Formats: sequence, structure tokens, C-alpha cells
Amino acid sequence: MPTNPLVANLALRPISWIFGAVTATRNQLFKWGMLKQQTFDVPIIVVGNIAIGGTGKTPHTEFVVGLMRHKYNVAVISRGYKRGTSGFVLASRRSSPFDIGDEPYQIYHKFDGKVPVAVCESRTKGIQKLLSLNPKINLIVLDDAFQHRYVKPTVSIVLTEFNRPVFYDRLLPLGRLREPMSSIYRADMVVVTKCPPDIRPLEYRLFKEKLDLIAYQKLYFSSYVYGELTPVFSDDIDLSEMPRISWLNENDSILAIAGIAHPRPFAKWLRRSKAKVKLKSFPDHHNFQRRDLETISSLYQQLPGSGRKIIVTTEKDAVRLANNPYYPPELKSVTFYIPIRVKMDEGRSQSFSADLEKLIARANLARQLSQ
Repeated sequence: MPTNPLVANLALRPISWIFGAVTATRNQLFKWGMLKQQTFDVPIIVVGNIAIGGTGKTPHTEFVVGLMRHKYNVAVISRGYKRGTSGFVLASRRSSPFDIGDEPYQIYHKFDGKVPVAVCESRTKGIQKLLSLNPKINLIVLDDAFQHRYVKPTVSIVLTEFNRPVFYDRLLPLGRLREPMSSIYRADMVVVTKCPPDIRPLEYRLFKEKLDLIAYQKLYFSSYVYGELTPVFSDDIDLSEMPRISWLNENDSILAIAGIAHPRPFAKWLRRSKAKVKLKSFPDHHNFQRRDLETISSLYQQLPGSGRKIIVTTEKDAVRLANNPYYPPELKSVTFYIPIRVKMDEGRSQSFSADLEKLIARANLARQLSQ
């Protein structure tokens, strides 16, 4: 029998109040200094959010690393969500998503292993261990660590999704907020992510008014730029015969596989092609089992159309599928992913890169003067 939304709302409201009180108390203890934040001799950039899932933390972490890696010896630390290990693990060519988690694995390979990536439940211990292993590191980016307040950040970057802004949300479990919206005022930089290409001036003003940031905080707007089809299993395809999204026509079919929090933008982008698109969604960070792959195989066989039939997945899912021993061999040559990158709307925003460098330089100068 379906649950009455009003009854569910009333039942969850006390839990949400308790959750908010606990979160507020914890934040106040950090503010009073009763819970200690540790500082480090290298700048620490935190990329995070105050809502659960789907804001684009990993692509924006990659964006920040890409901006800074040519000026600093950058490293990344994540907790390694849903990994099968514990403690500190440094990524290597032999690492798998099981060892370090799918997102750290993606970040490590995005930069061809040239940027150190480590995972650790305790970011404090992770930073200490990483710096002891590589003293040349002079900038660390923490992925999804805005709530991990035991590390004092040099720069905090908080993300909020265009279609799910924090000002229209509520605390868990009534909504998706990990913290009250007021927590966003701890951030130095706020980025509205996944903006549509045709965002209107009125929508820019709405975000500025609703977020009502403090004078020193910077507001930016970003969007995704989708790349071309890339083989998940590059050894199983003739690269000279690589299909392109723009080549597909009404006789072709796409089976879209998405194990991410919000797959609609991914599916919407694929539907810009002329091909027929069938979306199969899985939970975020889904660990594909044999039965899931049997389902994928069955759905692929049922695709309509007399033309080309392909499977297209997200960049994050490609990491898990490529390392899955049960992936059907007959599907490898038709399985692709769409790489994405972040693009800042510099027309409406101040220069994200320049502002980030100024904040780091200011913190470095303050550190030198205090020594």
C-alpha cells in the first residue's frame, strides 16, 4: 500500500530536526575550538557539497587538479567510497576500483598516473602519510571532504547542482542536505554545477539572490562538456572504425548504462543524437554483479533498429565495467563511454583559476609571515 506523503513527512520531520541539531552542535564545537582542526604546511583545497550525491565532485576535483598541476606538485586524497580495503592506500598502476574506489581510480588514470592519488578514511592521517612518502608535494586536493572538518582547508569549494539547488532542499531524511544551508557560508568558492547551455540572465540572478553569499565569497557557474565515444575495452575494437554520436541515425540504437546519482543529463545528452536510446539505471557506485551483466546483455539483444547497436556508459561506470571479470566478451567491442570535462562560464563568473591562485598565494604569504 503506498505511503501517504503527508504522513511520511510528519514522521520524518523529528528525525530531520535531530539530525540538524547534531550537525549544528558539531559545527559549533569546531567554531569554539573544542574540536580541533589540524593545519598543514602545504595548501589544502577541499572540494565538496552539503547535499548527498550528484553534484559533480569528481569532475570538479579533476578540473581543479588540471588547473593547478602545472604550477604545483599536486596530490589528491579521497576516502575511497565503497572500496574493499581500509586504511591508507596509494594508487598505482596495479590498483583496481576494489582497492581504492571507482572515483579515485578514475582520477588516477585521468592524469595517466602522474598525479599521486591516495585514499584514507582519515584525511588527516592520509595527508601525513602522503607527505612523508613524497615531500615534494606542495598542494593537496581533498575530494568530498567539506564535512571532514578535522583538516583546516586553505580553500573550500562547495558545489550545488543547478537542477537541485540547496536553497530548495531540506535536511536529511526529509531532503538531501547533509548540513543546513547556512553551512555554505564556510566556503570560499561556490560553484553552481551542471548548468544548461541556454541558462538565462534571470536564472543567474536567482542563484545570486537565493544563495545570498557573503562579500568575500565567490560564485561561479559550470557545465559539462561531453567528449566523443571512447571504447571501454580498447583492445577489443578497431579504432579506425570508431563510431561517433553525430554519425548515428534513426536506424541505430543505444543502450545507456548509468550507475550514477542523477543519470538524466547523461541520457538527455545521448538523446540529442538521432538514435533510439534505452536507459538502464543502477544505484550510484553500483558494483555490477553477474546477474546485472546478464540483464545488460538481454537488453542489448532486444534493442530495436536495423543499424548499429552500441552500449554507452558514463565515465565512472566505465571504470567498474572495464575491471569486471564477468563482462560478456561479445559486448566488449560495442561498449563505449562518454568522457566529460568541466567548463566554467567565465562570461558570468570571475576567473575561477585566477581567484583560486590568489587564495592559495594569500594563504602561503600568511603562513610565511607567521613563521
